Amino acid sequence: MYYVGIDISKKSHQAVVIDEDGKIIQKPFKFANSFEGLDLFLQKLSAIDPNFQNFEIGMEATGHYWLNLYTHLETRNMRLHVVNPLQSDAFRNLYLRKTKTDTVDSKIIAQLIRFGQYSQTSFQDKQLHVLRDLCRQRFFLVDSAADLKRKTVCIMDKIFPEYQGFFSDMFGKTSIQVMKNCPTPKSICQMDFEELVLLLRKASGGKFREHKAHELVELARTSFASLLPEDYYSILVKQNMKLMELLEFQIEELEKSIKVEYEKLHVKLTQIPGIGVVLGATIYSEIGDISRFSSAKKLSAFAGIDPSVRQSGEFLGSENHMSKRGSAYLRRALWMASFVGVNHIPEVIELYNRRKQEGKKHFQIMGYMCNKILNRVYYVLKTGNDYVPHKESQCTISANVLHARACLHN
Repeated sequence: MYYVGIDISKKSHQAVVIDEDGKIIQKPFKFANSFEGLDLFLQKLSAIDPNFQNFEIGMEATGHYWLNLYTHLETRNMRLHVVNPLQSDAFRNLYLRKTKTDTVDSKIIAQLIRFGQYSQTSFQDKQLHVLRDLCRQRFFLVDSAADLKRKTVCIMDKIFPEYQGFFSDMFGKTSIQVMKNCPTPKSICQMDFEELVLLLRKASGGKFREHKAHELVELARTSFASLLPEDYYSILVKQNMKLMELLEFQIEELEKSIKVEYEKLHVKLTQIPGIGVVLGATIYSEIGDISRFSSAKKLSAFAGIDPSVRQSGEFLGSENHMSKRGSAYLRRALWMASFVGVNHIPEVIELYNRRKQEGKKHFQIMGYMCNKILNRVYYVLKTGNDYVPHKESQCTISANVLHARACLHN
């Protein structure tokens, strides 16, 4: 058996081949991230052994740069391993001389594969991979919209500070249309009153009429705005509102695509309280193949919601926080599901209040809720069964039973 370590980068990769004793069979060589580079790589391996099944190939999950090479090697039925970078970093620290070069990194990855002591990031099913990218793009757009809102609030505080409290939602449909057409006190006062009434009535679906228009004009007339030239700030607000409409449209498009792809997978995560289609799709696509995790605790560590341990000598920290190592997207989805639960779902609110009465802090309870949801997720994915809420501890117990069975099997 031969072990191949590949150090991944954007335009080219570095590879080395060692045998079962750790002896270098093929000195480190560089090959491009292209078809020509792939041919060179395969030629080097063929010169050692024409049977590619005699090679175990490892590469770091460096950004997304490994993906192209991986998918092309996968079509050749090669034995592939994608190594968690945290694992290779830990192995690198064992060296007395802490050098980091492409040549050294490829050797370290090859040695990790030879020893078999690594945590693997396996390539997901292509459909699942697409779903994960759709969900991550949605998070990006949502964050972009939130950033745009913050910037708009800062501008409006300068040119129309009283506006923020005028509508119940400053970024609702009606308010966006107002800011898109007349965001400054001057532009509101100069606007034809009947035109303003029509704008409010049309944007609100008939909810706001003349009375609301009068209130808005009076608010604009008495506004304690800054004396900065408002025309340029008006341009910024109008542009932001156009961007906001575009982002909302794109988010809606993505959510439709996410729903279509998620329903093809026939998983039952939306049965769990607090988890809708988008969060269910995010959680499932970030976890991937549930068989990678032999227990709910290992899945918790992958999500980064396991407690970090602070211990030195006889000291053991009593207030440990989430480790926050692993998938930030999965952690965020679990947190959002917990937030939905503690605000809208009676059984979860009751559990939250019970923990609060026991003296637990808000973030401690939320961490507990995240773990509880993840236990339920683990049970549903591992067994394929429906989620049954009749017992609060059912899924935690079932997750422990699954772990015990796995240990007995091994």
